[in-house]
Order: sequence, then C-alpha cells, then structure tokens
Amino acid sequence: MKNFILSLTVLLSTTLVIAQHTNFNTQRNWSLNKKEIAFGFGATQFTGDLGGRDRIGTDYSLVDIDFPSTSIGGYVGYRYRFHPFWATSTNFHAGMLRGNDALTNEVIRNSRNLHFRSIILELNQRIEAILFANEKFGARYKLPGHKGFKDHNEQLYIFAGVGINYFNPKAKLDGSWVKLRPLNTEGQGMDPLMVYPGNGEDPYMYTPPKPYKPFTLTIPMGIGFRWGLGRMWRMGVEATYVKTFSDYIDDVHGFYYDPTKLGSPEAAYLSNPSVNNTNWFAPGQMRGQPQKDAYYYLNMTFQRNVTYKDYAKQRRSYQWNRGRYKF
Repeated sequence: MKNFILSLTVLLSTTLVIAQHTNFNTQRNWSLNKKEIAFGFGATQFTGDLGGRDRIGTDYSLVDIDFPSTSIGGYVGYRYRFHPFWATSTNFHAGMLRGNDALTNEVIRNSRNLHFRSIILELNQRIEAILFANEKFGARYKLPGHKGFKDHNEQLYIFAGVGINYFNPKAKLDGSWVKLRPLNTEGQGMDPLMVYPGNGEDPYMYTPPKPYKPFTLTIPMGIGFRWGLGRMWRMGVEATYVKTFSDYIDDVHGFYYDPTKLGSPEAAYLSNPSVNNTNWFAPGQMRGQPQKDAYYYLNMTFQRNVTYKDYAKQRRSYQWNRGRYKF
C-alpha cells in the first residue's frame, strides 16, 4: 500500500510540473517573467539639417537617411510587465550621432560644407503593447510513450514613451573636435544685425536667437520582436524612432550671422566653411530649416528574467521540508 501511495504521489507531482510549464502563457502564469533587466547595442542614424541623400531633404523621412554617417550606440534598462499584454520599461541610451554635407552630392548642401558629431545620452520611460505572445514551457521530464513539448518564448510589441536627452555637437578643426555651442555659430544672444540682401530686396534687421540648451525632451516610439534563448534569456531586434524638441542637435537652425562679429577665428570658420557658390551663404541667408531634429536606433536586444519561479517545484520543496511526506 505504501508503494502504491508513493507511486501515485510521484505521478501527480510530475503531472503538475508538466501542466504548470505547458500553460505558461495563461493569465495565471504570465507573471513568471514579470521583471527583466535588458541591454542592447546597434546602429544610430540622424535626420536633421546636415548630410542626407543626393537630393533635396525631406523632413522626418527615412528617404533622407545618410547611411555613410551611421554610428553606434547601446542601452541598458529595466522592464516591468504588469499585464499579459502590457509592460513598461526604463531605459538609458548612449551613442553617437553624425551628419556631414560633404557626403551628399546635392549641390546646395555639399557647397554649404557643414558637419557635426554629437554624443547622445537619453533616459526614457516607455509603455509597451504586446501584439502577439507565444510563451510556453515544454515538459521538463520526458515520460516513456509521450511526445515532449518544446519551449516557446516569442513576443511582437510596439511602444512609445517620453524621455530627456543630452547632446553636445562638435565639428572638426585642424584635427581636433571643437564644441560648437559655446561658439554661438548663428550669433545666438548677440546684437541684431542689419542684412543687405543685394538682390534688389530692401535691407532688414535680423535678430539672432537665444543660446540653446544642451537638453531636449524626446518621444521614442517603435516596434520590436524577441524570442527565447532558454527559460531565463530572450534576444531580439528593436527599431526606434526618436522625435526631439530641439533643432540644435547638429548646431544648425536658422540663418547665417556676420562671421566677423562672432568673436574668434574658430567660430567664424565653423559657422560658414562653405566651398563653391559661397554667395549663397552670406549673413542673413538661410543656414538650416527650422524643423526639429530626429534620430533612430536599430538594436539587437537581450533580456534576463529576474522573477522566474517554478511554483510547482517550490511547493514540492516546501512540503518536503515540512515533513508532509513520511514513508
């Protein structure tokens, strides 16, 4: 009789383990991966006033991506899944953005000859909507005569959020990268300037903008897909578009200022290093479009589950230690 009870107990415990694992994607068990730490790395791309394709720029468009200026970045984060189809994550991104007029054959931008690079440091909070999830544990024990179940751990999701970004545009001069913001390359904070167009138009007074801050709010949004590497790890790919509320990530916004009034030879040259057709870039002429800048991430991602608990195993261990099974 004792052997019968022991055999029955073992069979019921094994069945419970299999049932718990094969029903991982039910509402009862989705919280087995409620908390995760994450990291990733990949490519960054900038869309603003500088660089672009061999054509007139298109605002906020993938068509104008400057592939030769692609750079690298990465992130670390923490993800909290509070519902079977909803999660929130806190992420810190770091990377480099670049743009260079010399890399485009579009005649106006190529003649303008401006360039920049800028580190970006971004902290954001976002909400994720899981569009598709296939999350199942396979059988841990292989019983004779029974076909095993494979683990499944896939998610397709979209996301959006809000963040804050630090940037610091620089340009290269005599082999060194020079910070552009302190140079006030568009006359930021300086006196109004009388502009004489010289093309039959009347002169007018140009008032330069105020100095800009090296911070901006951001709105990241995108799509991702990830799959399991086991019961504790996932990897995936994630594409993110980041809208900013600054037009100065590349230090280009409005109009040219008089280079002789900028205070230093470095500022004078970096404000207007134009080559060919230099009459297009005189004081008062347009230096850049007044649209806000944007950038992109394309990352490989990795997530580590930090809340995994095998409830069936935990319960059996607890019962064993309390001495419920006495043979």
